[in-house]
Amino acid sequence: MHLDVHDLRNFYYRTQLGRVAQKAVRDRVVELWPDAKAQTVVGFGFAVPLLRPYLENARRVIGLMPGPQGVMPWPAGMANVSVLCEEVQWPIETGMVDRLVVMHGLETSDRPTALLEECWRVLGPGGRALFIVTNRSGLWARSDATPFGHGRPYTMRQLDAQLRQNGFTTERFETALFAPPSERRFWLRTAQMWERAGRRVQRLLAGGVLMIEVSKQIHAPIRPGLRAVVKRPLKAIEGLPKPTPAPV
Repeated sequence: MHLDVHDLRNFYYRTQLGRVAQKAVRDRVVELWPDAKAQTVVGFGFAVPLLRPYLENARRVIGLMPGPQGVMPWPAGMANVSVLCEEVQWPIETGMVDRLVVMHGLETSDRPTALLEECWRVLGPGGRALFIVTNRSGLWARSDATPFGHGRPYTMRQLDAQLRQNGFTTERFETALFAPPSERRFWLRTAQMWERAGRRVQRLLAGGVLMIEVSKQIHAPIRPGLRAVVKRPLKAIEGLPKPTPAPV
């Protein structure tokens, strides 16, 4: 079940913990995709907090928000790029997306397979998608005070298997949100330190979210070889005399 857009907006833009979470995840996205010049970048679910770095150079930025969640205008003070859409019927032509970010979309969907099929449809050949979901082993999945405490949490193996079953090719695995989901001042002030430490010892610290980058690979069709037998041979040389051996 999708979260309400007002709750998501209030968390990410009106709480200190939400701003800390937004920065931690967005920094990882920018490290993975530092540049999207002249590309079409789309976010689904509530991914708009992660799209701001691409507003300046991308050819087009679109924030898709599913109907059960609701929509809000974004970005503030600029031309609106957010769109209310059906969960599995996006107003985007097939193969038009270069970069796709899905956050608070897959784990809250009642039709995850159909949603992934729609993600596959809109991506162009070689396009990249980044799926960000709650880590089943992380602390953020155990607190319903944040959006990451709702929906179905995943393990990395579960998420990877589901994406592969829908035709995606896995490129990279990442994690983020190593600081605990606490409003206490100490944890908020040391959040960046925990992020740096978590990247170094990911096997020891469980991040709050899992991030998998996948691509859409279209293999060229295999053409059959030339047939050995010609069905309709040319008859241009018919009627010519057949050569005979010369007498010895």
